[in-house]
Amino acid sequence: MHIRFWGVRGSLPSALLPYIIREKISAVLEYVMPEDVANNESKGRFLDGLPPWLCETVGGNTPCISVNIEGMEETFIFDCGSGMRELGSVCVSEYPMPSNFHVFFSHFHWDHLQGLPFFYPIYNKSVIVNFYSPKKNLEEIIGGQMNPPYFPVQLEQTASQKMYHELKGPVSVGPVSVAFRRMNHPGDSYSYMVAHNGKRFIYATDTELSALDFSKTDENISFFENADMIVLDAQYTLGEAIEKYNWGHSSFSLSVDFAASWGIKHLVLFHFDPAYDDRKIHGMLQSARWYLQRMNLKGMQISLATEGLEFLL
Repeated sequence: MHIRFWGVRGSLPSALLPYIIREKISAVLEYVMPEDVANNESKGRFLDGLPPWLCETVGGNTPCISVNIEGMEETFIFDCGSGMRELGSVCVSEYPMPSNFHVFFSHFHWDHLQGLPFFYPIYNKSVIVNFYSPKKNLEEIIGGQMNPPYFPVQLEQTASQKMYHELKGPVSVGPVSVAFRRMNHPGDSYSYMVAHNGKRFIYATDTELSALDFSKTDENISFFENADMIVLDAQYTLGEAIEKYNWGHSSFSLSVDFAASWGIKHLVLFHFDPAYDDRKIHGMLQSARWYLQRMNLKGMQISLATEGLEFLL
């Protein structure tokens, strides 16, 4: 599986504002010495040695992840946040352009739907898009945000071929199996488990983890136990998660507890609060790794979801 992140923020898109860029540049200047800018090689070493929050950005787009399988023409997409626009731009620049998409929705809050009208492939008549959700009236829900007066082009007017699937159980697309599980979030949210060639990838955004998620039930065991990777809601610090109880999101520390409890090999922290800057989010990663080290648990990896990040499973 080739997994790529196109949007990783929650709630609404978050721009990298001019004053934040200025603050980053100012902080970089505090580190620089004359020998660091002597030539291109020394500049490269200097930049490589900076804290990641200074020379990188998590990104400001809302959730969208793509999964591709070697040898398959289909592209699997999880959620249609604003990051989907960039995914569409890349698709139309490729030759031949991908033309078979399978789109799975965790739920239909704005930050997980707003990128669809700007996904260029849906305007191409040679493209086939399959939409999936356990919710009923899928076509009506998806198309609602593109009806007047909210958008000038209705979904039914776009040229692509569209099919709508109400999920009642696992679905197979060739050798790929996709299962789902309902999570704890206002109005419900669904996680997805993608299985192919002995590898299992889980997308579990927008969930407030509870004791039920840690319970060793048959359903939980078959879905979570020993998965290769989980992309998991980590919107808050623990203190903020307590303050925002029942808002439907988890803390990064509880996400570590969850992944460790289920023996998941790789945890990717995801769905960051729009008010958090790069420094705070990278600090959450450092704290999560420290917490894992204190647990004295070997064999588990923690990463930070950032726009453009790619993994191979």
